[in-house]
Amino acid sequence: MELWDIYDKDKKRTGRTMKRNDWCLQDGEYHLTVLGVVARSDKKFLITKRVMTKSWAPGWWEVSGGAAQAGEDSMDAVIREVKEETGLDVSNWDGGYMFTYKRENPGEGDNYFVDVYRFVGDFDEKDVHPQEEETDGFMLADVSEIESFAKQGIFLHYDSIKQVFQW
Repeated sequence: MELWDIYDKDKKRTGRTMKRNDWCLQDGEYHLTVLGVVARSDKKFLITKRVMTKSWAPGWWEVSGGAAQAGEDSMDAVIREVKEETGLDVSNWDGGYMFTYKRENPGEGDNYFVDVYRFVGDFDEKDVHPQEEETDGFMLADVSEIESFAKQGIFLHYDSIKQVFQW
């Protein structure tokens, strides 16, 4: 059973945990998620397409990410998520933490912080090994391609993370 730490409004651990996807959070309580934007020096970004069996946003494009597990810090969580979802080990790549945003869903029990990272390294398409249960392929996209998916309404989190695609 996967457990997540519960955080207060100041993003401090409360010492309590919740079961994965057990939306029991009160207003002012949060769990922590991470997003890892993977880029090459030619400003192409690795994006993945969600499998059609996902209950939420099937077939949409996204960057790697997921929940931090109980006791896991944000950086370890994002490195783990990127590795699980793409096969790439970004632990020694350039870049790192960019910013945090939060989502509040009053009455739904699912409030969360999102720590956003960008990692830049040189890799080839043959180095990418997407997690088959989670993804239905990948592409190396430039900013205009990502913006196009966002305009079509099929790129997750775009409005919250769009600045990470600029440098």
